[in-house]
Amino acid sequence: MSLEQTKALLTAPGAKFEMESVDIRGVPTRVWKNAPPSLRLLAQMVRAYGPRLFTIYEDERVSFEANYRATAHIARQLTEMGVQKGDRVALAMRNLPEWPAIFFAGVSIGAIMVPLNAWWTGGELEYALKDSAAKVLIVDGERHERLKQCYDQLPDLAQVIVSRAKGALELPALALESLIGTPNEWGALDDVGFPEAEVAPDDDATIFYTSGTTGNPKGALGTHRNFVTNIMSSGYVAARTMLRRGEVPPAVPDPKVMLLVIPLFHVTACSAAMMGAVAAGSTLIFMRKWDPELAMGIIEREKVNATGGVPTIAWQLLEHPARANYDLSSLENISYGGAPSAPELVKRIYEEFGALPGNGWGMTETTATVTTHSGEDYLSRPTSAGPPVATADLQIRSVEGDRELAVGEVGELWARGPMIVKGYWNKPEATAATFVDGWVRTGDLARLDEDGFLYIVDRAKDIVIRGGENIYSSEVEDVLYAHPAVTDCALVGMPHKILGEEPVAVVHLAPGTSASEAELQDWVRARLAAFKVPVKVRFAKDVLPRNAQGKILKTELRGLFAGEAAA
Repeated sequence: MSLEQTKALLTAPGAKFEMESVDIRGVPTRVWKNAPPSLRLLAQMVRAYGPRLFTIYEDERVSFEANYRATAHIARQLTEMGVQKGDRVALAMRNLPEWPAIFFAGVSIGAIMVPLNAWWTGGELEYALKDSAAKVLIVDGERHERLKQCYDQLPDLAQVIVSRAKGALELPALALESLIGTPNEWGALDDVGFPEAEVAPDDDATIFYTSGTTGNPKGALGTHRNFVTNIMSSGYVAARTMLRRGEVPPAVPDPKVMLLVIPLFHVTACSAAMMGAVAAGSTLIFMRKWDPELAMGIIEREKVNATGGVPTIAWQLLEHPARANYDLSSLENISYGGAPSAPELVKRIYEEFGALPGNGWGMTETTATVTTHSGEDYLSRPTSAGPPVATADLQIRSVEGDRELAVGEVGELWARGPMIVKGYWNKPEATAATFVDGWVRTGDLARLDEDGFLYIVDRAKDIVIRGGENIYSSEVEDVLYAHPAVTDCALVGMPHKILGEEPVAVVHLAPGTSASEAELQDWVRARLAAFKVPVKVRFAKDVLPRNAQGKILKTELRGLFAGEAAA
């Protein structure tokens, strides 16, 4: 079947993926007619899965029923703490069973959940807490230790709840376990039900922080509709892939076992992965830290069907010397996004694992999924990011944004649909510049082929994507400029087979000063998250080359690292 034939069949009147038009902030928008109206209702609906396992973390195994009870208790505790609709509740922790329970508790009472990057330094976390004016912060013990000296500088923060604390707690902190016990105890909690709340599809639900090329991180303000859209989009893509293959999609999707190794503080994991898994009654397995051999043991023991997240994961599984010692035959799908990937990877996943590869395109501003590439389509077009889901529209426009370009031409990618966020939290100028009449200007340079498949050509924004983590050049450059010996600098990406890219820097030192590569790396490491530290630093004798507008010619700088790409 062609893409148009599958779309017509799957979205026909009365079909599961039927669409309708609704007004979203004054813009008529195609939406999934049968999507749950809110995350609150989704959290209540999936209780029907009862004893089926929802999360596994080491020896902690939480059923859907146990998770529901914990979620309801947390929701009631937040309400008793004075959290009202629209208040921000920040969440900073590694992937733990507590994470989804806390997330759904907050959104179910109309609060705005603010998932924070658990890899950030204390200063980076403090900025986001101030910017969002979070009323409650829920953290794990590690993040608490990183942040506790900042609490006095956060006037809006009324309560801190700590999970798995590393020592005695002092006010305003209290232990999450004192409220709901440990995950293995959640099933014995009283069935208290959710507190009353009215939550509509286009109500605010989340703030996910995404850095720009200049300035501080921006909070993308997402809605309930943004997230429930991804549930239907995931199901639509799965059905489309089966129809394209000549198979009939099942009336009810089979629950899967998923090894989720990307952080839930990214929309890729929270929206693209977790939402579909929750709706289908699938099991999510968390790891404390990624380790390919430990992962292979989990895949064999738990009969994992799907994993991935970023190309790094697939490469390390493929090339691990102990791979033959494990039975990985349960794997059906390895999907990823968020970093450049090689066509060779697509082929090897299929040939060596017998699993179907998958990728897609999205960004924080689109709540993840806009295009999805899977199965045979991906094998035949390994350099594409796939076609858009039925509720999304893509356009390639001139850099000025004033006209749409022809098929095959390269320009700026614009995207539209019910997955696009409202805008940036408290940043009206940035919102107006990026979001236009329902469209988001992505900053990515791309093209579309005659069948509507998307190809990302380059990034207009100066971003290095290292293993799925965005590193915004200006942020690292600002730190390097603060060093007393540095007068000129630039950060660029160097290709890396496993991570996609790694950050490298070129600096020019002031006359009469000196600094070593290690010194500058330590300087950055003390001020930013470890993944942002340049892996190499080159020293230029002169100021860096610039064009007529004064912009550094980063293409020329990349030549300094030619031939040094990691194997």
